[in-house]
Amino acid sequence: MSTKIRLAGIIRESIVDGPGIRMTVFTQGCPHHCKGCHNEQTWDFDGGYETTVERIIEEAKKDKLIKGITLSGGEPFIQAHACAELARQAKAMGLDIFCYTGYTFEKLYADLDRHPEWEELLKLCDMLVDGPFILEEKSLMLHFRGSKNQRILDVPKSLAEGRAVLSEYH
Repeated sequence: MSTKIRLAGIIRESIVDGPGIRMTVFTQGCPHHCKGCHNEQTWDFDGGYETTVERIIEEAKKDKLIKGITLSGGEPFIQAHACAELARQAKAMGLDIFCYTGYTFEKLYADLDRHPEWEELLKLCDMLVDGPFILEEKSLMLHFRGSKNQRILDVPKSLAEGRAVLSEYH
């Protein structure tokens, strides 16, 4: 059975969406509507197109240069089950998972009991850029994030400690 996912698009090789050469998957649908968002076209939950996780994985297998897959948006946690399936298959190929979310780690962690699919996805992520984009805190000097409030977290350490732990890339 193939897992469906709604996307805004894919960048097959990116060097700005996490460390190394990455395939960036832009999910469709976002509840945050951050002022100044550079992906406003991803907000509409009915926009974009539907594909399957398996089709994305087949494309990833064709590119031996990529180090990992980046989940961006939109909001990946809105489609957490499909994103987790994508992450699971990517990790089985030896790829790492970098994920962007407009939620804070604290919000995701506090609601894991109500959203088990969030836990499923979080456990598969290596790094997480958390928090909404805040236009007033925008900086072009930051690596892999758009505004100063956002953090790059080491997800396995954060889950183990039950608190946000910064990644070496922060």
